[in-house]
Amino acid sequence: MDINTLRNKDLKVLCIGSYHVIIQSILDFDYLLGKEHPSVCVIIATGRRYERYFFGKKEILLPVYSVVEEVPQDTQAQVSLFLNLSSGRRVLQSTEDVITTLPHLLGGAIFAEDVPEKHAIELYHLSQSKHMFIAGPASVGIMIPAFLKLGAIGGVDVRQVSESKLLTNGAVAVFSASGGMTNEILRVVATSGHRVSFSLAFGGDRFPIITPTEAFLAAQEDLQTKTILYFGELGGTDEYELAELLKSGQITKQVVCYIAGTISDIFPTPPQFGHAKAMAKTKDEGARVKREVLKEAGAQVAQSFEEFVEMIKALPSRQVDDVYNVSMDEVQNRKHALIASSISKDKDGEPTLLGQNLLDFSSNHSFAYIVSSVFLGRAIKSDELEEFVDFVLRLLVDHGPYVSGALNTIIASRAGKDLVSSLSAGLLTIGPRFGGAINQAAANWIEGVERGGSAEAFVESFASKKEYIAGIGHKKYRVDLPDPRVTELLKFSDRLSEKKYTNFARDVERVTTAKKGNLILNVDGAIAAVLLDILSEKEGVSADRLKKLVDTEFFNALFVLSRSVGFIGHFLDQKRLDEGLFRLPEDEVAEAEV
Repeated sequence: MDINTLRNKDLKVLCIGSYHVIIQSILDFDYLLGKEHPSVCVIIATGRRYERYFFGKKEILLPVYSVVEEVPQDTQAQVSLFLNLSSGRRVLQSTEDVITTLPHLLGGAIFAEDVPEKHAIELYHLSQSKHMFIAGPASVGIMIPAFLKLGAIGGVDVRQVSESKLLTNGAVAVFSASGGMTNEILRVVATSGHRVSFSLAFGGDRFPIITPTEAFLAAQEDLQTKTILYFGELGGTDEYELAELLKSGQITKQVVCYIAGTISDIFPTPPQFGHAKAMAKTKDEGARVKREVLKEAGAQVAQSFEEFVEMIKALPSRQVDDVYNVSMDEVQNRKHALIASSISKDKDGEPTLLGQNLLDFSSNHSFAYIVSSVFLGRAIKSDELEEFVDFVLRLLVDHGPYVSGALNTIIASRAGKDLVSSLSAGLLTIGPRFGGAINQAAANWIEGVERGGSAEAFVESFASKKEYIAGIGHKKYRVDLPDPRVTELLKFSDRLSEKKYTNFARDVERVTTAKKGNLILNVDGAIAAVLLDILSEKEGVSADRLKKLVDTEFFNALFVLSRSVGFIGHFLDQKRLDEGLFRLPEDEVAEAEV
């Protein structure tokens, strides 16, 4: 554990599990320090895709992924610390997943208590092999004032952090197994006029992963730390190791400590104190004996907590100016908004779209660029996507009055309904059998490429289930009479290099047309395949993100938008023609026997 390194890095934190008050306390700490961005950048949990938090008075959305492997590669590369807030039984697997996946991880903290001892030992050996530190299990975390708050350490209310003067760095390191005592000593240091250099709670479980020895050595190497405060307890032999560090000269800095639990001496059998480790099984593990060992090694040892407090007050004074970058008002009296939006806003009469002035955005970009950006939720990067979407929007505008959506719009219009009602009647027909095939085709191509099998196996998997392959098949066009629209769509893939989705779709077409001539790649399948490749190659959208776009019906959105133009056209056409109420002739309805 290298505190000097941690102070000089732009630390980014991944949280395993969602514990709102702890995460919010970290964000408030970051904001009061004047950081431009919060240190917590991603959460691993189930449920929503995003969670809302405050950064100052502004609400922000933190991305949520169900497993760490889903986190985008660029985010994985940024994460340097983790905070595990999950339950004790999930700690081992979730921590292992993070440690083995994230390439630049320095360490982390585990909040859960009652982690099985076998799991804690496994994590100890894993952390040692990866040369990283882990505070816990059952740790409130790590604090480097003015730099890092990792966990509930210092309190979860911003006023606790402020009153303990943890926004200003100092020269006193604070260590304890107890989270409560760690926070108590932090407050004592502050009220005595001193400031903390860094602090950590080892954790109250029997086998904490980071040991007092490692913490003391980190304090010795820390350039800012002058004094080490240590609150120990009966039970265990850590203090003997600390005494050896002092005797051997590995620790040369001032050590002030207190070992709690001498009351256990009056009991005939050793009682269990609050923590799993706090029980003296032998005389050598008693609090009184360990005090003497540390005192003989050169530490200043208090005989009571009151004396410990007086020793802290007597530490060499240091003039400290607590200058804060941001007012405490900025992190108080906040209220969550009813709706979160990442697309647009209209504040003080100034409408913006994707963070840009709406008039400027509209003046400088095409409709296709605006549509693509709004649908993706960010400004697009490539000309290829803009040009392809422009062509698709023009191509899908209408397919005649025969299809269900147009027909419903026409019938509603002739019944005297207004524009919005008639358009809605048409839009409500869009689904699995009409207009929804682009999205399903995209899901098919993603699955086929991800599975890595042959096109033959892919086709057979559908055949065995007696299911149609969305994106394949046409009533009019055949392999010997190709669809000219598909030909034009596929030309957009000529500017791509890998085009793995388009190639897979074409491979599937070769298999299906060998079975039947009209089982060609149709417009829906071609749009899905080429669009997937453009998003992947030109926009840098990951495979996981592409699957999420399918889940949100991104690909169908282009059809809905474009075909709305056609539906509106049919509505206006019927109003012009004024043919009156539509009624089916009797001979158009067959009598069916059930």
